[in-house]
Amino acid sequence: MIIELEELKTFARIEYDEDDVLLLPTLILVAEEGLKNATGIVFTSDNSLAKLYCLVVAKDLYDNRELTADKVSEKVRFTIQSILIQLKYCYPPEVVV
Repeated sequence: MIIELEELKTFARIEYDEDDVLLLPTLILVAEEGLKNATGIVFTSDNSLAKLYCLVVAKDLYDNRELTADKVSEKVRFTIQSILIQLKYCYPPEVVV
């Protein structure tokens, strides 16, 4: 696991617990699986770029959970693409970081 529930709640400034059981853990898994699928690399919480990527994606999904689109919002698209390119091309596929 790259990010923990409490890290996402702090990053997204979520102060209540209603979404702790299903929604937030699901968004964390979606962000982490998306990173793995896009890069072919399984990252750990030791990689700060991977952590930031997952936090930004999970927060964006949370903030826009009522939309029907399955893409990140335009506001964070550039940031996500920049981080993803670094993660994809800065590590050999066989390396687990």
